[in-house]
Amino acid sequence: MAGGELEAAGGPLEGFDLDLAVASLASNSTDVRIMMKLLVAELASSLGGRLTVERRGGLLRRSEEIQTVQVNLGNDVLRAEVDGDSVRCTIGHSSAGIRIRSEQVDMAVWLKRLLGALEAEAAQSEATRQALEKIMIGGDR
Repeated sequence: MAGGELEAAGGPLEGFDLDLAVASLASNSTDVRIMMKLLVAELASSLGGRLTVERRGGLLRRSEEIQTVQVNLGNDVLRAEVDGDSVRCTIGHSSAGIRIRSEQVDMAVWLKRLLGALEAEAAQSEATRQALEKIMIGGDR
């Protein structure tokens, strides 16, 4: 896949631009809590155990509000911590199972890395392709 195009079953999805999609997703998500909830809903089935979600609340009261999202993709761990109206994003890198560095990034960089990795995986996985399609171009909503 060249130039940020997403491969669909019948060929590349016309007009898909990863940079534009990330900018659009980030700018249209004025409430980061809603954006994270939508991302988790779309990615849960395709990522399975590679997606970890922590929700707010205590022992007696569990909220649907997301506190932390962590996605394990190969040697990278993408983590986003929601704090009110802001999100702190980090990308950790490991080698042979040992974390060698972690960098704090802004939301757009985090989304680009996440969606870029999913785009690469979508060529091999129908479930990931469908989830990415729903997130980025509306899918069947």
